[in-house]
Amino acid sequence: MPTREDVLEALKSVIDPELKKDVVELGMVRKITIGDERVDVMISLTTNGCPLRNHFVVAVRKAIRSVGAEAGEIEFDVLSPEEKTALQKKLGIQGSLPTGENVSLIKNVICVGSGKGGVGKSSLTVNLAAALTAEGKSVGVLDADVWGYSIPRMFGLGAERPPVSAERKILPLEAQGVKVMSIGFFVPEDSAVVWRGPMLHKALNQFLEDVEWGELDYLLIDLPPGTGDVSMTLAQLLPQAQFLLVTTPQDTAQKVARRAAEMATKVNLGLLGVVENMSGFSTPDGQRYAIFGDGGGQELADELDLPLFGKVPITMGLREQADAGVPIVSVNPDDAAAQAVRHVARAVIASTPELPPLLQELPPMLTVERNEPKGASLPMA
Repeated sequence: MPTREDVLEALKSVIDPELKKDVVELGMVRKITIGDERVDVMISLTTNGCPLRNHFVVAVRKAIRSVGAEAGEIEFDVLSPEEKTALQKKLGIQGSLPTGENVSLIKNVICVGSGKGGVGKSSLTVNLAAALTAEGKSVGVLDADVWGYSIPRMFGLGAERPPVSAERKILPLEAQGVKVMSIGFFVPEDSAVVWRGPMLHKALNQFLEDVEWGELDYLLIDLPPGTGDVSMTLAQLLPQAQFLLVTTPQDTAQKVARRAAEMATKVNLGLLGVVENMSGFSTPDGQRYAIFGDGGGQELADELDLPLFGKVPITMGLREQADAGVPIVSVNPDDAAAQAVRHVARAVIASTPELPPLLQELPPMLTVERNEPKGASLPMA
């Protein structure tokens, strides 16, 4: 049987998904009991009924097996107020420790990005959300492009502000069966948002923690151009997120998308697949013109060893419906772009699990006790 020191060393592989440190460094290993045939462990969590506890069960079992022992009972208790305060000071966290409450209710988080602007990420996000909804999935869209927010207009959502529940949770607006949240709901229409990194981090954290997303099969996040603050913040807040790369067939767009893929890898976001957008222009009579060239999406997918989920052409209906505020997928499923997006949606479903990545290895779901939401005010531009 392993020694206590062996087990402690193995438990350093158990990472808290939100605090980004191992349970040994965080002082969360409360007790280790080594018997004749098994090892029992008690872990202290930040909150009673933590929704992420299944993740800890899976990870602790793996750690114990790695030192040649059988995992016995995995128990949990809660850090005392004094211990929480000490941990907050140690980690430099302002306010309360994260609870993981909303994260655990979302099965798949997909960041839609390309590293550059002008490739149609937002229109693809909106139509992909509508296509996933048409496939019977529950979907939310978070407009993380705080500088160039366009998701509200593409969903036909006006200046209405999201309501707040009695529990002080912000309720997303809904369109076409999709839950939608954007900074555009909180600033005057067409206002420029001038924020630095810390304000972005705070706003995105609130969009995830203080918004009542509920149970979702998919949360699609429309990323801004670039590979900076927003992407790093999302990687920190959503360790289970995956990255859907969008590129045009053009070689220049591919090169930038490669950098976006490299950024995703560096911040530990999983790469899900590639979508080639603006894959030629299809006229109403069926003619096709390769405005941006051919084959770029497949080349990028091959280089990154990722699947190419689909090639979405430019159509007049795609543009018209974006301006009208209703996804083309919802009003004209026979449109060439709508058909291509439906193909992408089916590829996404085939490539994503029924359970969140944190819970995949446990057959049954443990009971989740809901905590009172904390609520907070969004920073205004």
